[in-house]
Amino acid sequence: MSILTFLDYAGVALFAATGGLAASRKQLDFVGFLFFAATTGIGGGTLRDLVLGGGPVFWVKDPTYLIICFMVGIFVFFTGHRVEWRYRLLVWLDAVGLAAYCVMGAAKGLAATGSPTIAIVTGTMTAAFGGILRDLIANEPSILLRPEIYVTAAMAGAAVFTGATLGELPLWLSSSLGMAAAFGLRGGAIHYGWMLPRFHSRPGRPTEEAMKGKSRRKG
Repeated sequence: MSILTFLDYAGVALFAATGGLAASRKQLDFVGFLFFAATTGIGGGTLRDLVLGGGPVFWVKDPTYLIICFMVGIFVFFTGHRVEWRYRLLVWLDAVGLAAYCVMGAAKGLAATGSPTIAIVTGTMTAAFGGILRDLIANEPSILLRPEIYVTAAMAGAAVFTGATLGELPLWLSSSLGMAAAFGLRGGAIHYGWMLPRFHSRPGRPTEEAMKGKSRRKG
């Protein structure tokens, strides 16, 4: 098994586990676990393949990815109740999955287009979109709206991997450097609360208030 294939399977499995943990926090039934695991596990890669085109998405070509998601969902269904700190585990598993998947997504984008810019974009979306979908369907606050670094970590990992690959470093070293950059940033954000500078201004008016103001101007 190649390094990139291993990272692909590992990223899917880790994100599927976070989906299962999200389902356990919502106390869903068996089918709910399978749905959360599959949606989170293959969501980012599906978006990547749709953007790149070139035929059916990866899990249609190889149903092994779906089987991995279902197996992980089943495992979490029967074992999730043993973990009292499920949200903490979800966050750290998500960080590991993000590190693996940003490298895999960048590798696929680079192979398909040869463009480092596209590689970084596909690496970022592959790593981040599954977690965004998970939070959306779980009705949890989106990872995009949390202050700590998330998408930036995926972007950094993809950029480091792409730069190292174009510099003709060995694949194992390029992959290791990209994963280390992504996990280091995301891990620091989780543990130390690292965040980028935020927009400082008065907050926007509530939607209802803004719409009332618009109606008065029309009148």
